[in-house]
Amino acid sequence: MNVAFFLIPKSHVAYLTEGSSFRQGMEKLRRYGYTAIPVVAGDGRYLGSVSEGDFLWNIMSLGSIASDDLEDARIDQIVSDRTPPVRVNTSVEELWDRILDQNFVPVVDDRDIFVGIVTRRSVLAYLMSNGAEAERC
Repeated sequence: MNVAFFLIPKSHVAYLTEGSSFRQGMEKLRRYGYTAIPVVAGDGRYLGSVSEGDFLWNIMSLGSIASDDLEDARIDQIVSDRTPPVRVNTSVEELWDRILDQNFVPVVDDRDIFVGIVTRRSVLAYLMSNGAEAERC
């Protein structure tokens, strides 16, 4: 079994694109209730992620929360590589180490193109259902 078993495809994942404004990023986080969100380049490459904390600290450095300032500031300024991706053929054992430390693990293909995420929730749901099946035996 590999990461693909748990994959939530890009088409079902909210993400930001390179060049998005702070305002767009904050609206997307709020709309989906996320605390962090992947950032993808125009050509599909995974660039990193941004979190609520990234927005907070950078808005404080802007010195303003005026709508115009939030529209002018770009996600590219705050994208972080704290959530490094895994390849789609990564083993589940390697995934366990990553998923313990973050809410989602970004997944890329061999060309570093973002293909989706694996969430901690999906992994826990799988483990819980398999644990329940093992107890019934």
